[in-house]
Amino acid sequence: MLCILLGVLALHLLVFILLIVSTASSQWTVEAQGHTDLWYNCHSVSQGYRCSQASNEDWIQAVQALMILAVVFCFVSLLAFAYQLFRLFKGGRFYFTSIFQILASVFVMCAAIIYTVMRPDSDKDYGYSYVLAWVAFPLSLISGLIYLILRKKD
Repeated sequence: MLCILLGVLALHLLVFILLIVSTASSQWTVEAQGHTDLWYNCHSVSQGYRCSQASNEDWIQAVQALMILAVVFCFVSLLAFAYQLFRLFKGGRFYFTSIFQILASVFVMCAAIIYTVMRPDSDKDYGYSYVLAWVAFPLSLISGLIYLILRKKD
């Protein structure tokens, strides 16, 4: 049982790190002259980089909000797991943890879908932050489903 709990905890921490890196890093789309993320658009000029804020369009604000919600819900799920690990009665299930982790996966999925559909420059390539968001989605969903099945033993 200890190995299973440590494995689930490691998976949860991996998802949490992926979500933080994906939300905070600056490589959602890349091109030869610069890169774009959720917060800034940076382009190379003769003196270095010139960065401007991301657009104020509704879709990018929705992606920003959903990614932040995914990070927050994943963190709350981690805290709930730690709490339930010590307070849950024998044979109990980690429902609260599972619900928050599954919601985090839904938020990151919705954010990635909105970014895929609405990004303005379709000739740019996707960056590693975008890929990390898509990798975090199935991992957080799997983690949430494991919490749903998992029972606390002695």
